Order: sequence, then structure tokens, then C-alpha cells
Amino acid sequence: MADSIPITDEIALDADEIVWRFVRASGPGGQNVNKVSSAVQLRFDVAQSPSLPEEVRPRLMALAGKRMTGDGVLVIDARRFRTQVRNRDDALERLVALVRDAAIPPTVRKKARTPASVKRKRLEDKRKRAALKASRKKVDDT
Repeated sequence: MADSIPITDEIALDADEIVWRFVRASGPGGQNVNKVSSAVQLRFDVAQSPSLPEEVRPRLMALAGKRMTGDGVLVIDARRFRTQVRNRDDALERLVALVRDAAIPPTVRKKARTPASVKRKRLEDKRKRAALKASRKKVDDT
């Protein structure tokens, strides 16, 4: 096994699972921007990764949103910096942050119980309102 990228205490991604592509970036850089491929495209196959636990996989796919391809590959573009090394580090940091967020299980919402005192007060107010409206009715003389 090659180098591993630690995510949490239980999860570490195999560095061989990450595919790097280097492309020319737009933006600042002068003439250098036309010669050097400084932008980085990180590709990580979420659907087939043996490093990811099964419960993390769907959460990661949901968190990734538009960055996921149809066949379950996460694509992260990094072109913020002028050097390839910094863009590569930026893409890797973003991947680690995304997987770390997906590793946290969502908290289960517990349905709140309405207190008995609140129910009693609501019914009492309802009775008072009904009595008030009943007192406004016309009296039948028959």
C-alpha cells in the first residue's frame, strides 16, 4: 500500500485512489499562464473506493453535490493559486475536509413532546372563547 492520507482516526484514503490532472489555468500569471499547467483537477472514485466505510459513502456523495459525476467520481478543481504545488495542496485539503464532514453521522432529531400544561391551557382558552361566542347568540323566544 502506498502513502495514505489520514482523514479521521478510523478513515485514511489510499493516495493511489486519487487521480491528478494538470491543466492550464486562466487568470493572473502573465506570459507564464500560457506555458505552465498550474490548475489542478483531483478525481476520487467515491463509488469504488475501498478506503471509505459504507455509511460514509452516501453522505459524501450528497455533500459533494455538483462535483460528483454520474458514475460516482468526485471532481475537485483547484486554480486559486499561481503554482501547481499550492493548487494541488488546496485540492487535497478540500477533499479531506469534504470526507471529514461526511464521516460525521447526522444527529437524529427527537420529536419534542408538548407539555401537558400547554395542552390544558389551550383547551381552557378554547372553552372560554366558545363560551364568549355562545353568549353573543340570539335568544330563541319560543
